Amino acid sequence: MKQENTRNFTSWPVLLLLGMLSSPILIMYLYLFIDTITNTEPGSLVPNEFTLEHWRFLWETDTGSTSVWVATRNTVIFATTNASIILGVSLTAGYALSRLNLPFRRFFLAGVLALHAFPTITLVIALFIVLQMVGLYNTLIGVIFIKSALMLPFGIWVMKGFYDTVPWEIEMAGVQDGASRFTVWRRLVLPQIQPGLIALGVFAFLDGWSEYILPQIFAPDADVQVLSVYLASLIADDQKFDFNLFKSIGLFYVVPVIILYLIFQNKLMNIYGGGSKG
Repeated sequence: MKQENTRNFTSWPVLLLLGMLSSPILIMYLYLFIDTITNTEPGSLVPNEFTLEHWRFLWETDTGSTSVWVATRNTVIFATTNASIILGVSLTAGYALSRLNLPFRRFFLAGVLALHAFPTITLVIALFIVLQMVGLYNTLIGVIFIKSALMLPFGIWVMKGFYDTVPWEIEMAGVQDGASRFTVWRRLVLPQIQPGLIALGVFAFLDGWSEYILPQIFAPDADVQVLSVYLASLIADDQKFDFNLFKSIGLFYVVPVIILYLIFQNKLMNIYGGGSKG
């Protein structure tokens, strides 16, 4: 007990320093929230009245609430499907690269790293032509395929690293007991890499939620807009726009990200915690 108290006492300067460094960001978010529920007279920094007028997009149809909720639905579908595809492919591909003696395995691993390092913006024209040819331009599914494909190299490499940390003895014991390779993978190996599985899933969801460039280029129509594109459209006309509405929708857009990060922050720290064996 005395040793634990001493450790806590010696760590408080670090916590104090981190709190001081984080305070400007916390104050900014607090002020943003207060600013969206109050009115302030021109030239003043102190709010003078409480109001929910800036949040009217949540319940009034004449302020574009339909577009907001359509964009929210599209964003949820986009982020969830993106995370599901990345998890499904990365789990199996990472296991194969880590455990199976595949032909040209090292060449494939090098290709995965090269694809992850390839700048997305350089592929825009080629991807545009491909989507036009297959009829998926201006569709949500087309953007989902592109986003998932571009992030798969990262997911595969991360999951391979976690598989590398699982001892071979666990699988061999299951196989010797008569279990199939699939059963061993599902019941013995997957529980061992659960931190990486959760971290990759949350990371992929947040990455899809915050994506702007790909939906803006490949799905610009209102019916398939995601929240990031919808938010940018509010200030497309820089001469006439409702800045209060923009701030409120921006806060509405960022709140799920903050909540997910607070819930899974410890898991997200494990995203690079996998092994590095070749």
